Amino acid sequence: MIADRNADRAYIEAHQIEKLSALLSEVCRTNPFYRQKLQGLAATSLLSNLPFTLKKELIDDQAAHPPFGSNLTYPVERYSRFCQTSATTGKPMRWLDTPESWNWMLGQWERVFDEAGVTAADRIFFAFSFGPFLGFWTAFDAAARMGCLCIPGGGMRSSARLATMIDSASTVLCCTPTYAIRLAEAAAEENIDLPACHIRKIVVAGEPGGSIPATRSLIEKLWNGATVIDHHGMSEVGPVSFGCPARHDVLHIIESAYIPEVLDSLTDAAVPAGGTGELVLTSLGRAGSPLIRYRTGDIVQRAAAEPCACGSYEMALEGGILGRTDDMVFVRGVNVYPRAVEEIMRSFDQVAEFRVEIDRSHALTELRIQVELEPGTADAANVGHHIEVALKDSLALRIPISIVPAGTLPRFEMKARRWVRL
Repeated sequence: MIADRNADRAYIEAHQIEKLSALLSEVCRTNPFYRQKLQGLAATSLLSNLPFTLKKELIDDQAAHPPFGSNLTYPVERYSRFCQTSATTGKPMRWLDTPESWNWMLGQWERVFDEAGVTAADRIFFAFSFGPFLGFWTAFDAAARMGCLCIPGGGMRSSARLATMIDSASTVLCCTPTYAIRLAEAAAEENIDLPACHIRKIVVAGEPGGSIPATRSLIEKLWNGATVIDHHGMSEVGPVSFGCPARHDVLHIIESAYIPEVLDSLTDAAVPAGGTGELVLTSLGRAGSPLIRYRTGDIVQRAAAEPCACGSYEMALEGGILGRTDDMVFVRGVNVYPRAVEEIMRSFDQVAEFRVEIDRSHALTELRIQVELEPGTADAANVGHHIEVALKDSLALRIPISIVPAGTLPRFEMKARRWVRL
């Protein structure tokens, strides 16, 4: 880890070259997947000379070498942790970690908590089911290692989680942005006194809502002014970024742990500062199950200025994760990302939940949106009209809105699946 958060680019890049060289030396000796992939390239320290790693390669490798694939640097007996990707865009991948790799990832989560102002005095409630998804476990273990009182919320209904938060005087909540909204909704339904909660910070992950201004503002309003801090990571990569303490709309890549690149998805050319492209990551400390130049599919915008207002020279992403290459929908000549739609929907206080339907049954792809309004909303048809106007003004598309009865649309504890392909 870089001890000084104000380390300059020269220090950061020297650290990365040293770690990359050690990683290549290790994996090219004993990792079957990368030994073949990097044949003849192990001695290079120039990242751009190395090939990309694609998600499809990893999925195909696990199919060819079940159950865990060949991207294992050590014998399976060395590994002590199992996790699995959430499979929102395909077949889930299984991932193994050694104790050393696991401890390395805990260091990244400690950085997330530290930048968020979380200390050992905090009591952290983890509103997760604690399934095989990596992020829940690493966040919990890191907080425990920091000395925080860690309260697991697995196997509980929303009302029980809220009651436990209040009874335990929890001060920090970890969950998805969608579930933070759902918990506030459940409090209203169950007549639970949400102001009685002591929650002062909400660390969100799993979806881009924490960096969407309208979604962040809604959560902070529902939770009596608690500060929302965004974070993102991936099961196959680890905890990647922390929310900037100076700018709520910025995520910083933890560059002591990763080498980030932002590349043009079509040409693979590096995107200059201020430009938008696909985030490519090399994990520097997860030697047991490494990823080198991994095409994440995340669309990001590099910040133009350096250092950031917080003093960090680590890569800053304006607006966090803007979308995914496989989430974009092309509608009548317009590229539509889920984030853009959510920003508009959450700007309406009357919207309780929504679902986007993607219809490809005709020559041209069409979108339509079902909207569930807050109880007691007057003149629902007029609200629907205003949403249609806002969507047209922002996206230059007419997207039909249909108002559905209360309780019609599903609620989500983990990643929301609001975009439905018909």
